[in-house]
Amino acid sequence: MATEIKVPTLGESVAEGTIGEWLKQPGDAVAVDEPIASLETDKVAVEVPSPVAGVIQELKAEVGDTVEVGAVIAIVEEGATGAAKGEEAGRKEQQADKGEEKREEAPAAGGDASQTLSPAVRRAVLEHGVDPTTIKGTGKDGRLTKEDVIAAAKAKGDSPAPSTSAPAPAPAAAATGERREERVKMTRMRQTIAKRLKGAQENAALLTTFNDVDMTAVIEARTKYKDLFAKKHDIRLGFMGFFAKAACLALKDVPAVNAYIEGDEIVYHDYVDISVAVSAPNGLVVPVIRDAQDKGFAQIEKDIADFGKRAKEGTLTMEDMKGGTFTISNGGVFGSLMSTPIINPPQSAVLGLHRIEDRPVAINGQVEIRPMMYIALSYDHRLIDGREAVTALKIIKEAIEDPTRMLIDL
Repeated sequence: MATEIKVPTLGESVAEGTIGEWLKQPGDAVAVDEPIASLETDKVAVEVPSPVAGVIQELKAEVGDTVEVGAVIAIVEEGATGAAKGEEAGRKEQQADKGEEKREEAPAAGGDASQTLSPAVRRAVLEHGVDPTTIKGTGKDGRLTKEDVIAAAKAKGDSPAPSTSAPAPAPAAAATGERREERVKMTRMRQTIAKRLKGAQENAALLTTFNDVDMTAVIEARTKYKDLFAKKHDIRLGFMGFFAKAACLALKDVPAVNAYIEGDEIVYHDYVDISVAVSAPNGLVVPVIRDAQDKGFAQIEKDIADFGKRAKEGTLTMEDMKGGTFTISNGGVFGSLMSTPIINPPQSAVLGLHRIEDRPVAINGQVEIRPMMYIALSYDHRLIDGREAVTALKIIKEAIEDPTRMLIDL
């Protein structure tokens, strides 16, 4: 019996998605709840599972097609697993007759791993000349990610693939001075990021204020308590927990920074839901730490670690992204010294963190070398005055330089 596979509900206010990748092809066997496709939405990639076990009979859409919620994207012949195995056996028998050369190429060109590689991963495999069958995937269900390929390439010194035909075009191109271009369609997520960021610039009166922070006290606290913290809470004590709690203090004292404009009204919050910018394979995503004002360091660090893991695996949900009253973005992990972050609409402010570096500073009339970090607060000047923005950033600075303030609510 043929069963239709439809686009599932994608989340509140999300009516459509884009086929980002087919994980199964016609003739492939599929189990109940096994993903057959990856759908790209405005915020996350969503896997579409099969409701029944059987064999993929037909695909109703192609990669890149936009499909609405409820649309039929594939047909599964229910209970036809045996036929799929027979077809697979036939394919293997045909492959066995192609000779030694074809058999040697099969793992790289026709193995199971290559059938589930996303376009980005395939491109990375070709660029770095690695064999995907030798790489252990860290994505969901063991699938390869672009980061896996890059890590494998670095581990082997980014050497070219052993194939004799692959390296040939490179010398020719170098000799002729050939310059190449590649056109790649923007993913739906990247298109949405572009629209939202451009919209933020057009609709808000953006301004950024800066300060610098002496990280000595936080570094000493981490060094002193990191082992006990990890042993008790089973999570590493990072910097984000300190900045999240410091931000909660600032937003409590300066509520406009935790508010947003809706029409001709200002919406204030008596809670702090912090959106944390996390790098994912398809772009930057901002899952939300809810009620951060009520959470301790351990729970905040666990939430952040969980978001990072699931972002890499592609398993973040719409609910994870929903809401948020304030954003923290840490460009320092990539080496950024200073930046002017853009707010995440409809929010009115974003805190930008940067790299820590030793710099000479004046302490009690003496020049000392201290681990310093520039911090930036970008804000919507329509709602937040300069005095309020500077005050909020100053509270964060003081809390980081004297963490005791976070314990006694100063």
